Amino acid sequence: MKNTILSVSVLSLISLGVTLSESPIKALAETTKIEDLKEEKGEIDSKQNSVESEIDETEEKVNSLKSEQAKLDAEIKELDSSITKAEEQMLAKQKEISETETQIAALKEEIKVLEERIAKRNELLKNRARSFQENGSMISYIDVLTGARDFSEFIDRVELVATLMEADRDILREHKADKDQLETSKRDLEKKAESLQVMLKEIETLKQNLNTQKEEKDKLMASLQLEEEELENYKMNLEEEAQLLSSQESAIQKAIELEKKNQAAKQAQNAVSSGGGTSASAPATSAPSVSAPPVSNGSFTRPTSGVLTSGFGSRWGANHFGVDIAQKGTVPVVSAADGVVMNSYYSSSYGNVVFISHSIEGQVYTTVYAHMSSRLVSTGQTVSKGQQIGYQGNTGQSFGQHLHFELHKGSWNAGKTNAINPIGIVPL
Repeated sequence: MKNTILSVSVLSLISLGVTLSESPIKALAETTKIEDLKEEKGEIDSKQNSVESEIDETEEKVNSLKSEQAKLDAEIKELDSSITKAEEQMLAKQKEISETETQIAALKEEIKVLEERIAKRNELLKNRARSFQENGSMISYIDVLTGARDFSEFIDRVELVATLMEADRDILREHKADKDQLETSKRDLEKKAESLQVMLKEIETLKQNLNTQKEEKDKLMASLQLEEEELENYKMNLEEEAQLLSSQESAIQKAIELEKKNQAAKQAQNAVSSGGGTSASAPATSAPSVSAPPVSNGSFTRPTSGVLTSGFGSRWGANHFGVDIAQKGTVPVVSAADGVVMNSYYSSSYGNVVFISHSIEGQVYTTVYAHMSSRLVSTGQTVSKGQQIGYQGNTGQSFGQHLHFELHKGSWNAGKTNAINPIGIVPL
C-alpha cells in the first residue's frame, strides 16, 4: 500500500514538474507575441510621423503653386485686356476702311460723270477749234466786229467776243481743275485705304501674338493646375493614409489587449479542460437574397459568397493586391476573422470600404473589404469571425458588383508591401 502511495506521489511530482517546466516556456512565448505586437505598433507610429511630415511638405508645394497660379492669372487677365483693346481697334479700323471704300466708290461715280461731261465739252471745243481752223478764228471775230453798223454795236460785239473767248477758257480751266481735284482726292483716299489696311494687318499680327502668348500661359496654367490637382490628390491620399495608420494603431493596441485577455482566458480554460470554444455566427440582418457563407473552422472564414472573378497578382498591366468575388443579388459580406475595425469609411478608389486588424497567434493581419454597397460596422468596433459587415456593391473605382478582398500579413500601408495572396490562407 505504501509502495502504491509512493508511486502515485512520484508520478504526481513528475507531472507537476513537467507542468511547471512548460509554463515558463509558454509564458515566454506569449510574452514574445506581445512584444512583437508592440514592435508592430512602434513601426506604425514611425510611419505615421513620416506621412504627417510629407503632408506638411506637400501643403507647402501646393501653396507655392497657388501663388504662381495667381501671378499667371493676373498676367492672363492683362493679356485678355490687351486683346480686347486690339479687337476694338480692329473693329474701328474696319469701319473706317468700309467708310473710305464707300467714299472712293462714290468719287469714282462722280469722276465718271464728270469725265463724260468733259468729253462732251471737249468735243464741243474741238468743233470750235476745227471751225476756227477752217475759217480762221481772227477772221471770224473780225467779221463779227466789222459787221457792226455803228460804234455802239461795235463795242457790244467786242464785249461778246471777249466773253465767248473767256467762257471757253473758263470751261477748260474748271474742267481741268475739277478733274485734277477728283484725281487727287481719289489718290488720297486710296492711300488712306492702303494705310488702314497696313494698320489692320499690324493689329491682326498683334492679336495673333497676344493669342499665342495667352495660349502659352493657358498651357502653363493648365499644367500647374494639373500638378496642383495631382498634389492635392496625393495630399488627400496621404491624409487618408495617415487616418488609416492612426486608426490602425488604435486597432492594433486593442488587438494587443484582446491578445492578453485571450491568453489569460486560455490559461484559465487549460486549467479546467482542453475543450475548444464555438465560432460566432453572423448577427440577424434584413433577409438577403443570397445567404452568407457558412463560418468555417480555423483562423479565417470565407468573406462572401460568389465566384472568384479575379486573382492576386498582375492584372491589366498593374498589380492587383487582392482577389475579387462576385455574386448577383443582395450578397452579405462578413469579417474573415475575429478582429477590430480599424476604419470604416467611403474612399474615392475603394468606395465603401472596411479595414479590420486581426491578431492571430501573435501575428498581425489586416483584411480589406472594398466596393461594398453599404457598411454595417464602424471604426473601433470589435467584430467576430463570420459577423456581417456589409453587402457586395459597385462603389468607388469598380466595374460591376463584387467584393474586392485583400489580406496583409502585418499592418496595412499605402504601398501594400505586406499584401499576400489570400488563397490557401483564407478558404475561398
